[in-house]
Amino acid sequence: MIETFYTDIPRLKTTEKRKVYVYCPDDFAQNPDSRYPVLYMFDGHNVFFDADATYGKSWGMLEYLTATQMPLMVVAVDCDHRKNNGRLREYSPYHFSDSQFGSIRGRGHAFMVFLTESLKPMIDAQYPTLPDRAHTFIAGSSMGGLMTLYALSAFSHVFSKGAALSPSVWVNTEGLLCDIRGSEMLDGSLVYMDYGSGELDHHPGMLTGLEKVSHALLSRGAYVTFRIVPGGQHCEACWEEQLPFFMPQFFYRFEN
Repeated sequence: MIETFYTDIPRLKTTEKRKVYVYCPDDFAQNPDSRYPVLYMFDGHNVFFDADATYGKSWGMLEYLTATQMPLMVVAVDCDHRKNNGRLREYSPYHFSDSQFGSIRGRGHAFMVFLTESLKPMIDAQYPTLPDRAHTFIAGSSMGGLMTLYALSAFSHVFSKGAALSPSVWVNTEGLLCDIRGSEMLDGSLVYMDYGSGELDHHPGMLTGLEKVSHALLSRGAYVTFRIVPGGQHCEACWEEQLPFFMPQFFYRFEN
């Protein structure tokens, strides 16, 4: 079952309403006392339906969840689609300059405050969630992957596990490393990160940057899975193929 609604994000000083997709397992209809972990995702329009996806191909998340009967809710928030680099501003925790996009003033922290202080309490109040940190996850690709890594360091008190696919760490590798190394990542933090071999040349030094991020996460006590996907490209079709690799990791349990 997927429900949708629209929400404002006044913290980002925009009047554009965002579509929010909420997937709840079909099992809930037969077991109304059930409660589920929640995975929050970026670029909600690309998660479930090809018809909504920017390039006509989604992650196929609905088909995956239906086939596996995974006991998990997914909350996916649409991005800023405005043509003046709205998505880049919204999904960057850092200010940065790029030859293609010019100067970007990142509002990623403000978006995460909206997600954790406005959207999550709303979801927890209206849906059958397990609201604690151990059952709250986050995932995204590209700029959403960067935001996932930032969220796991700066908002570790909210999210215990995350998946960053093809994360855009090139935006500000040193800034991200500083945030991770200075974070207080709580016990049980788990990070899945991957990058396609076919996209490594998109930005200079990507592999070195990804290795540094992986080591920084390990230094903070996080459990880390880091993969280079053979032939992987920067697209939803490739990210869909990674679902069987990272989705089960949200259900790992750790013994102290």
